[in-house]
Amino acid sequence: MPGIKVKDTESFDEAYRRFKKQCDRNLIVTETRARRYFEPMTEIRKKQKISARKKMLKRLYMLRRYESRL
Repeated sequence: MPGIKVKDTESFDEAYRRFKKQCDRNLIVTETRARRYFEPMTEIRKKQKISARKKMLKRLYMLRRYESRL
């Protein structure tokens, strides 16, 4: 869990900014959003397959685009 110590010369806005950065680095917000609803393993695998296919198609598109320039 992130935590900061506020310095005497530091304003609230600066301390809050440091706290938000620390939360972003620790991926707290993204993890809580992911855990908001239960996803069965089948849904997770389905999303992984879709993202893998998108990634492959993007690489293929970029390769064809590169080859057409030659």
